[in-house]
Amino acid sequence: MSGRHVRVLLADDHPLVRSGIRHILEGQPGIEVVAEASDGSRALDLIRDIAADVLVLDLKMPATDGIEVLRAAKILRPALKIIVLTMHAGQEYVVQAVKGGADAYLLKDSAVQDLVAAVDAVVSGRNYFSPTIQQQLAGRVRGGPRAALSAQLTEREREVLTGLARGLSSREVAGELDISVRTVETHRANLMHKLGVKSLAILIQVAIREGMVDPSATP
Repeated sequence: MSGRHVRVLLADDHPLVRSGIRHILEGQPGIEVVAEASDGSRALDLIRDIAADVLVLDLKMPATDGIEVLRAAKILRPALKIIVLTMHAGQEYVVQAVKGGADAYLLKDSAVQDLVAAVDAVVSGRNYFSPTIQQQLAGRVRGGPRAALSAQLTEREREVLTGLARGLSSREVAGELDISVRTVETHRANLMHKLGVKSLAILIQVAIREGMVDPSATP
């Protein structure tokens, strides 16, 4: 994160938690916590008023629920990266957050290990999910036969999928394959349509589970 200045908003109703998050983030060069909110309504005010890069968001807060904040934030500030940091690991929470547009999902007990890495990932255009949450996402896509779907993928689609699963951005995949970013985005859309998913995170989980990409090559 050298040479980068990342402005972060914090939204959590527990002062001690916010203090701990601030301590973790501001202990790293290039990260500044610019404002804090103790409820969802205040979080939305800050999102409207401050051009931050990243929002670290709890899911359960007074006034306005975190999921509502997440959805509204993606409308108010489409470029804002959102890291959900919560104690809730249930699949229903994970799926709602991913569908709402979360760029990362972490559990509070892994914040010390994962939070800075998550910030680095999302500002670089990648998703980040702690191991427990990856298992939840994998569980979401279990149960349907997908071997036939795998056979429908073209060689180029597999190459694009492999790059995305390695955590590369569309621009980085385009550079590696010597194709345009628009072409990568088209392949990505086709992949999501063929595999019946609506988010990049779940697309990658399906790809790993069904052996379409090598999990040892993923971050």
